[in-house]
Amino acid sequence: MQKPKKIPQRMCIACREMQDKKSMLRIVRTAAGEIKPDRTGKLAGRGAYICDKPECVRKLKKYRLLSKAFSCEVDEETYRAVEEAILADKR
Repeated sequence: MQKPKKIPQRMCIACREMQDKKSMLRIVRTAAGEIKPDRTGKLAGRGAYICDKPECVRKLKKYRLLSKAFSCEVDEETYRAVEEAILADKR
C-alpha cells in the first residue's frame, strides 16, 4: 500500500494561515536583490507567500510586510506588481 502524497503547506505572511503552496502566490527576492512575483514557484531566491484574500493584500501594503519578510526596503511599485499578480490569478 502506498502512502498518500504530502501536500506542501506554506504560511501567508499577512494572515499567518497555513495553506496549500499551489493556492498561494510566491514573492521572491533574487540574489541580485530584485523582488518580484513568482507564479511558477521555481525562481531561485528567498520566498514569501501570500494568499489571494483581499484583506491580506491590504495588510501587505499597509504594514509593509514584504519589507519585513525580506529585511530590506521594498518600493511601492513592487507592492503594486504583487497586487496586480494576485488580481490576475483570480480571473
